[in-house]
Amino acid sequence: MSENQNKPANQNNQTAQGDSSTGGTAILLKEVTKSYPGQVKAAVGGLTLEIPAGSVVMFVGPSGCGKTTTLKMINRLIEPTEGQIIINDEDVTGMDADKLRRSIGYVIQAGGLFPHMTVAANIAIVPKMLGWDKARITARVDELLELVSLDPAVYRDRYPKELSGGQQQRVGVARALAADPPVLLMDEPFGAVDPITRQRLQDELLNIQAELHKTIVCVTHDFDEAMKLGDWIAVFDEGAQLVQYDSPERILAQPANEFVEGFIGSGAALKQLSLQRVRDVTLLQPVTASPGENASDVLSQLQGTGAKHAVVLDARRRPIQWLSTRQLSRMEIISDQVDPSLPQVGESATLNDALDEMLVASSGQALVTGARGAFVGLINVESVTEAIAAARRTNGDHSAPVGLNSGTMAAVAVAAADQGPDDALPLDGDGPDGTSLEDSGVRS
Repeated sequence: MSENQNKPANQNNQTAQGDSSTGGTAILLKEVTKSYPGQVKAAVGGLTLEIPAGSVVMFVGPSGCGKTTTLKMINRLIEPTEGQIIINDEDVTGMDADKLRRSIGYVIQAGGLFPHMTVAANIAIVPKMLGWDKARITARVDELLELVSLDPAVYRDRYPKELSGGQQQRVGVARALAADPPVLLMDEPFGAVDPITRQRLQDELLNIQAELHKTIVCVTHDFDEAMKLGDWIAVFDEGAQLVQYDSPERILAQPANEFVEGFIGSGAALKQLSLQRVRDVTLLQPVTASPGENASDVLSQLQGTGAKHAVVLDARRRPIQWLSTRQLSRMEIISDQVDPSLPQVGESATLNDALDEMLVASSGQALVTGARGAFVGLINVESVTEAIAAARRTNGDHSAPVGLNSGTMAAVAVAAADQGPDDALPLDGDGPDGTSLEDSGVRS
């Protein structure tokens, strides 16, 4: 695959991985078939799909189309009938299945936590299987709880029944990442939570991915979720027939057929808001304060700048209050009280998410958080409007993101696997079958 083809189209994952983390690895499904006895038609028929290292690939399609079967064949919870599954240049269909699964993170709906085990014990399952010592496991548990924005001192000894749905799902993600796997599989991970929690968990996943840069394959029924999270989207029809495999931008602009158009739904133009990120907007930098400060001092800062609100940050720079001049004038010392209703979005969130938050906030603004919930600035309606206008002005200045349609995708992936990593496939020349890649749907 060319250098350009390895770049995520959506650019969700621009931040380099941390030094202590294992980055993602490439996956290739090569002519993979899954047939069941007594069924004439295969559940998955001859699927070839390349998943670039460090990218987020979303599987979407109607119920029963084979997307979950395809996902589970990657870690061999379902054994393929034919074909190869190549992870990091190794065909894993012949290796020990238990060993394989310990090297791949797996997240299911509602977290799938063991109810009789504490949060810490749930997260520690795979590290214990791998023989890690107690001190290393304890440190890893705390590190991962921090990563998913749960205070270790508060949550490590709780049981799943003592957690909300969103908290359980966060622990499920932490458990999947416990042994630092290069690949993370997610099967409808946010399907069992309410819409607000779902949005926040999506933002959390994007923040984690920006930090760790794993290879993530995720099944969803929700095209909006696929558009928000995915660098690439694979749209499946019955029998895991790949109808279109492309970037979110390209699928919105050029759906392959009426089936894909139907899956996108109405309001395709408005969905473009889901392709722009909060991090692409110039954020405002407000007055900030800490618990224990004199309210009068903070009020003086606000009066000096003409601002009407101050953001109170905890010791980890996470926003806990958003105080108006009126509130500050009525107190002496700023407390450490946490306001759970703060309007906030992650910097990886879409502009559509940001507008939703701002519309319900009395100030018409929202707090923006980055890695591990740290405050990075304020976003308002005016800055979103400016970002949309700027995107329209510069849209023609950029080449279209790399996208591979279903027909050429199979040919390119098979040829790449046969040739080896040193034999680059031409992007603008002839394809492996002698056809022009540009004419047959490969775009750069």
